[in-house]
Amino acid sequence: MENTNRNVFGLNGITGMLIATVLLLSILTVLTILGLKAQQEVANKPYEITNPQAIKMIDKTNSNLIKK
Repeated sequence: MENTNRNVFGLNGITGMLIATVLLLSILTVLTILGLKAQQEVANKPYEITNPQAIKMIDKTNSNLIKK
């Protein structure tokens, strides 16, 4: 059986590899940009503690002291 259907520039060859590489790099770029934007938004809104003296070492109600 002779393999006459070889195609180096087909989707399973160099072209497919380049498409996959560009697709993965574009996904990486988009996720990086979205992550940086999220970090910048959070960095501009720090937490404020309403009563620092009321904080206890191990207590479930400490989360109520944070003003968002």
